[in-house]
Amino acid sequence: MNHPKSITDTLAQFERYLKQEEKSRLTIEKYLRDVRKFYKFLNGSDINKEQAVAYKQYLIERYTVTSVNSMLVALNCFLRFLGLQACCIKMLKVQRQIFAAEDHELTKAEYQSLLKAAEDTKNYRLSLILQTICGTGIRVSELQYITVEVVKDGKAVVNCKNKTRVIFIPVPLQKLLKEYSKKAGIRTGTVFVSKNGKALDRSNIWRAMKALCQQANVCPKKVFPHNLRHLFARTFYSIEKDIVRLADLLGHSSINTTRIYTMETGCQHVLRLEQVQRLLTT
Repeated sequence: MNHPKSITDTLAQFERYLKQEEKSRLTIEKYLRDVRKFYKFLNGSDINKEQAVAYKQYLIERYTVTSVNSMLVALNCFLRFLGLQACCIKMLKVQRQIFAAEDHELTKAEYQSLLKAAEDTKNYRLSLILQTICGTGIRVSELQYITVEVVKDGKAVVNCKNKTRVIFIPVPLQKLLKEYSKKAGIRTGTVFVSKNGKALDRSNIWRAMKALCQQANVCPKKVFPHNLRHLFARTFYSIEKDIVRLADLLGHSSINTTRIYTMETGCQHVLRLEQVQRLLTT
């Protein structure tokens, strides 16, 4: 098949298709970004199976397995949209890990260092954003649901990825959010807003978190909003040991996804094995 006469028109049609499929805004943006990358690779060549396979190899040489599979999901969706199912590419096989990479997991001590750095720089809004994500397990994209009204009620009803769930706000966090809203003059609506009154987006929060790393003495690659969600999940699971309840709190459809969040680090895994050995030899 030849290149579409207008890539812009094709992408616009693909975007409308994704919206009809009720994909989230962030998913749509990612799929479009990934498809543009594919077009850049083609550089005017025809879309066919040979080129799709070559593109897969191109990605393998430049990205991690997880990233490659993520981009191939977007590409396959686009190819099916074009009616080119025969050009779809197989995902890379990934061996399931039994423990998490220690150099990527945010610890409780590092989280506390980030909070202190935010407070030392008088960035109280960022401090509360960190505490809200880490204290409730909410996604950064769902912070818009934390409103003045919700804080008073103590729970938020969140709609994300065609699922609805309830986020409970702990009483100590409620108190902090009420005090912040009052001082900031926010009487109604979303608590975390920019100077122009719009809800903060993921990129703004990501940049603000990265700016804390040097002062907090925390490795930058550990500091991003989703890692706070992981810390919440690991902490909750260490107390409750209830993966089904945790899946509900995180809004996961599959417990297999939740298991990724509760994986121990390699160091913790070794300690478990040592405990087993001691029990067997004493």
